[in-house]
Amino acid sequence: MKLEKSTVNIGLEKPLKILHVTDSHLAFVDERDNERKHALARRLSSPEKEKYFYEHLEYGKANCDLIVHTGDLYDFTSQASFDFARKVLADEKLFYAVGNHEFSQYVGEAYEDRAYKMNSFHEMGPGLGVPLFFNSRVFGGVNFVAIDNSYHQFEFWQITRLEKEIKKGLPVVLAMHVPIFEQSLYDYHIKRSGEGSSSYLAGCDEDHLPYDEWRAVEIRPRGATMQMVEFIKSRPSIKAILAGHVHFSFESMLTETLPQFVTGGGYEGIAREITLL
Repeated sequence: MKLEKSTVNIGLEKPLKILHVTDSHLAFVDERDNERKHALARRLSSPEKEKYFYEHLEYGKANCDLIVHTGDLYDFTSQASFDFARKVLADEKLFYAVGNHEFSQYVGEAYEDRAYKMNSFHEMGPGLGVPLFFNSRVFGGVNFVAIDNSYHQFEFWQITRLEKEIKKGLPVVLAMHVPIFEQSLYDYHIKRSGEGSSSYLAGCDEDHLPYDEWRAVEIRPRGATMQMVEFIKSRPSIKAILAGHVHFSFESMLTETLPQFVTGGGYEGIAREITLL
């Protein structure tokens, strides 16, 4: 396990320690899944990924107050993956924000829009045992709020729900899969990936979208997305954002007072221990 450590002062009476894990990208199949999914599993599954995942769970339970997982728990939809997720997410010590791969039927094979997402959601049957599109939990005097932005977009109803959570009067830590656009994060991503690559961030303006229009049309922010970004930035009770998706670690400030912690791929053993003071 590759453990990173961060600290953020949010005004707590008693420190709270959380383990941020993201992008585990596990792959499971069984006799209920078709041969195409079995072929994907043979290509994408890895004993190392599973080893790291269980190391993260073990470390988090032993050393932290809460584990926050920000999506891509598994790599593609399958009945075996759903069963695995339901079992893992039933643990009260784990708080979860859904990622795009939770809805990916065959990994990158289709245009990712709401219709595609809902087809996959219905395939889950009873779901994954926790609210996927918006969730909240008060723990240790902090309101942890998970918002689904797995396809780079927010929805208007999520703004209304977040406003209700803020009215509880507690410090808020947001968990989401896709990081919110911030210039230094964008620059670092492009430097790593190469010019013309996709930024894969929520809330990019037209000058920061990928050149590939097929991908840009997915990422281009709609009205609700930009409104949510501005809403988040304007609420001082939101103390931190936890995100993943880009498979590298980066820490930056969305505003003078709002840090965003992006953590690298759990499939590579990376996790971030964050102490909230």
